[in-house]
Amino acid sequence: MRILYFANFREKMDLSEETVILPPNVYNVRLLVEWLSTRNDASLAVFADHELIRVAVNQEIVEFDTEIKADDEIAFFPPMTGG
Repeated sequence: MRILYFANFREKMDLSEETVILPPNVYNVRLLVEWLSTRNDASLAVFADHELIRVAVNQEIVEFDTEIKADDEIAFFPPMTGG
């Protein structure tokens, strides 16, 4: 699975993208976020508040209960603001 990080996610993770192999028990966005948050302190901080996380699967904005597959592209970014 290809994971992309944008804006504050990129800055705090010091990473713009990565490829991961999911454990079998990670099959939706919520479980992915929970799994990612266990990897290190930066991940824990970035993924702590689900209200501040927006997710796209294959370039479509989705909810946390959306199912994911190994060949998906997942993008994490902050909520959009207008001005």
